[in-house]
Amino acid sequence: MSCDYAAKLSDYRNKGICGVAEQFDTLDKVHEKLDVLCSMIREAKHIVVHTGAGISTSAGIPDFRGPNGVWTLEKQGRKRETNVTFESAQPSITHMALVAMVRAKLVHLIVSQNVDGLHLKSGLPREYLSELHGNVFMERCEKCGNLLHPLRGKLRDTVLDWKDCLPKEDLEKADHHSSKADLSICLGTTLQIVPSGTLPLLTRRNKGKLVICNLQPTKYDDQADLLIHSYVDNIMEGVMKRLGMEIPEAPAVLDRKITVSQDQ
Repeated sequence: MSCDYAAKLSDYRNKGICGVAEQFDTLDKVHEKLDVLCSMIREAKHIVVHTGAGISTSAGIPDFRGPNGVWTLEKQGRKRETNVTFESAQPSITHMALVAMVRAKLVHLIVSQNVDGLHLKSGLPREYLSELHGNVFMERCEKCGNLLHPLRGKLRDTVLDWKDCLPKEDLEKADHHSSKADLSICLGTTLQIVPSGTLPLLTRRNKGKLVICNLQPTKYDDQADLLIHSYVDNIMEGVMKRLGMEIPEAPAVLDRKITVSQDQ
């Protein structure tokens, strides 16, 4: 399946601010900020990580609003070419580092805007994941929501179109944990899409801390306790090294469609 699934979405003009120049902290500044981030992680009791397209670019899957993102090029009348498919894409260093942090009970939930299925490919248990925009590898019955008692409905993928409602259970779980968290870490997202982009603010309203790791500026930089402008894989490698943790290898997985009930 091509990574250009975005071309199949309905026409929608308000795709956010695209093509803003990327910013890079100096190496010394990155090291300084990673020390601060790891102190926050050690002190936190409930951590939620919010992930966007930026954590999958090193896997060959293009982002949307970066300098060479899908929507950015679309505005220029151009199209992004890639040899990577969703089936062939493998979890990045960031995906695997997050798996290790969940296993160590440092991270309590990952809220993802991505539809590439790489969080599940990484071996992350589904109960620690809220996929707010769907998954290209998941299908369910349009009528009954599952296959246990089918009502002769058609199978439909779970990827959201622009005006589709977010999956209720995933959104409620993300809302609950974001409100409860004393630390929200945003990785590779400009936080422009509502409501997923506003969820980290629930942590701030609960007097928790907000960390934003992204190469482009975001809507909520002025509300962040810490901003890190560096590649997310480099950030997560630095975090894991400081925490004395190993990054596991990506598991070998079979490419297949997954049929799930609506309440999963």
